Amino acid sequence: MTSAPSPDPTGSDASAPLRRMTPRSRDEAHRAATPLELFFDLCFVVAVAQAGTQLVHALAGGHPGTGIIGYGYVFFGVWWAWMNFTWFASAYDVDDVPYRIATLVQISGVLVYAAGVPRAFNDNDWTVAVIGYLIMRVALTTQWLRAAASEAGPARRTALEYTVSLVVCQMAWVGLLFVPDGAKRWLFIVVAAAELLIPLVAERNQQTPWHPHHIVERYGLFTIIVLGETMFASTIAVQSALDDNEALGELLPIAGGGLLIIFSAWWIYFAVPAHERLVSNRQAIPWGYGHVLIFGSAAAIGAGIEVSIEHVVGKAHISAVAANAAVTVPVALFLFTVWLLHARHFKRTLPQQLTLPVATLAVLACTFAGDWAVLTTGLVTAATVAVGVTLATRQTVTA
Repeated sequence: MTSAPSPDPTGSDASAPLRRMTPRSRDEAHRAATPLELFFDLCFVVAVAQAGTQLVHALAGGHPGTGIIGYGYVFFGVWWAWMNFTWFASAYDVDDVPYRIATLVQISGVLVYAAGVPRAFNDNDWTVAVIGYLIMRVALTTQWLRAAASEAGPARRTALEYTVSLVVCQMAWVGLLFVPDGAKRWLFIVVAAAELLIPLVAERNQQTPWHPHHIVERYGLFTIIVLGETMFASTIAVQSALDDNEALGELLPIAGGGLLIIFSAWWIYFAVPAHERLVSNRQAIPWGYGHVLIFGSAAAIGAGIEVSIEHVVGKAHISAVAANAAVTVPVALFLFTVWLLHARHFKRTLPQQLTLPVATLAVLACTFAGDWAVLTTGLVTAATVAVGVTLATRQTVTA
């Protein structure tokens, strides 16, 4: 005898190909990421990898200013596209056929955007990238219109304001293609600021029903994916270096230090239950926006390790300090931002509060550790984890 299917949280038959896009409950139990969301995240790896590759070329070529600025622009596009999907899905994912198709269209747009990253980064040519965004925005706008059709009152107005705002901003991105090259990057900042204002304006009277635990899980999963891409990039760099050179003795400290950094970054990020703080948009929006630095720095760590390897084998014509900074600066930014966004809210004693800020300074000091900079940075981050675990254990024992 077969059992009846469990009730769907949306109130619809789980097998229905078309459902009414009713909002999800913020109190829904056992809310977890769906296979479609995981697939969506995985496809973003392509765009992250493209941004990281261009950053490596710029840093290794001795153009840190151009590289960092270009990386910031293209990574903003990656992060904001992911944000748009993630928060909408947390509030309105009904997992029916139209929703799945719209999400797959968004994935297609992500891949087009990724294909346009090299041109945007190197030539300030945003044509392909904007086309990718246009594809994503058509699908997302359709989703918001579905949500508006199923809502009433302030919630309907919020959905419609999202729709209109997305259309206006996307028109601005398209218009950006027709302005002189010298003005593009300045106007990019203006349009990006307008994008960031959309949730603040649309949800000023009615908050969308995003799920705190689901949102934290989604951010955590994307952090894992970015760290995984960092590990993959580092592995390929070491492999390529070993194929062409006999610098094993110099590469092993970089490989070992890189592993310690990545393992420690994972441990530190997941050390606290961040969902407990996300009560409303007042906490969630700064937390969610601030993650652009966490995601961006985590991806940049892999690029920095690649630069360090290229410096060792003589392919990067930059100083040892510059090569070391390519690793230590993003690691320090990652540690400090994780502390700033959520770790500090769960630390009860002064030593606990100071652990990550002190580690940030220690990592920056590793920039001047010569050939041992990456390994030293890895040891510092591992020691940070050990200190944090020890202090947390003592607090538990004495509580």
